[in-house]
Formats: sequence, structure tokens, C-alpha cells
Amino acid sequence: MLNLFYAAHTCALASHIALEEAGADYTLTRISFAGADQRKPDYLKINPKGRVPALVTDRGVLTETPAMLAYIAQSYPQAKLAPLQDPFAFAQAQAFNSYLCSSLHVAHAHRMRGYRWVEADDTHAIEAMKKKVPQSVYDGFALVEQHMLAGPWVLGESYTICDAYLFTLAQWLEADGVDPARLPRVAEHRRRVADRPAVMRAIAAELAA
Repeated sequence: MLNLFYAAHTCALASHIALEEAGADYTLTRISFAGADQRKPDYLKINPKGRVPALVTDRGVLTETPAMLAYIAQSYPQAKLAPLQDPFAFAQAQAFNSYLCSSLHVAHAHRMRGYRWVEADDTHAIEAMKKKVPQSVYDGFALVEQHMLAGPWVLGESYTICDAYLFTLAQWLEADGVDPARLPRVAEHRRRVADRPAVMRAIAAELAA
């Protein structure tokens, strides 16, 4: 059985949603950032990076959201969460998810984790990074808005792992100082994904834990 290690209000929600959409048999293990669980020896044995999510499989542990989403889609092909039969379309899905991971999520992280990029005692640099977040996050989502949404869903007419991931990051727009009204297509996509039963179940499970 799969076991997803997650923390509430993090990118782990994307993989959680994908597991629900796939109808996977899995368990959840919550990591408390407040309790610094991610730095404790037991968790570091699972994920030495000290971050979430981590997905324990019968072949080992997977980390990094794009990899985990691809694994879920490929493990449950009947759920049709990715265009697995079309190498180019699948590469497009991977490119989109890689952009979210390497660009949009990083822009968001500058708001509360500037110490990853500069010395923790360099308060001026950290504050400058925070000040830039509303613009850098907006710019990243504007690129999605204008060039990356192929249809009602990210890749066009079919819902995929890309939609779960975009939805997860779009949940943070307001906290990052971005008005969703400036991104009407992204905002509508967020509303549409939020109405999916699998998404409702994943969010409810994380809030109830």
C-alpha cells in the first residue's frame, strides 16, 4: 500500500488529489511543521531532504511532486490522469509540472523561506525577497493564464495531473498578495477543480487530521 507523507497547506495536496482521482489504496501520514517533524530522524530516514511530500511505495520512496504525479498517473492508467499513450503530450504535461515546481513554487517560497537562498541573518535580503513575491508570483501565473491553459483544463479537454498541481499552487494566490481577479482563467480553473469530488475528499481529509 502507498503511504503519502504530507503537511497541510503544502504542495503535497497535488499528489493527495491524484491518489484520490486514481482510486488508489493508500494511507496518509501527517508531518507537523510546527513540531519540526520534517527534521526528526525518523522522517529524515524516509526523506533526507526534510521536506514534503514523500510517497512510500513497495519499490522505495519517491519525492518531488512532478515525479510523484507521473508515477501515480502511470500506476493507475485506467484513471486517465495523463496522456500516457502520446509521448509528446506526456512530455508537455511533464514540462508544465516542471515549470510549476521550479518557477512558480519557488516564487511563492520566497515569501516565507528566504533563508534557503540567502543567509538567515541577512534580514534586508529576505525582506526584499518577500516584497517581490506579489509581482513574481503574478508574473508566473500570468504566463500560465496567457500561454499554458489549452482549454478548460491545462492540456485541453481532459483533466490531468497538471490540473491538480495548478489548483494546489493557485490556492496560495491571495496569501502571496495576488488578486485572482487579475487572472480570470486561472481563477475559473481553480473553481472548476475545487468542485471535483476527489478534490473535496482530499481537502477534507487534510483539514480533519
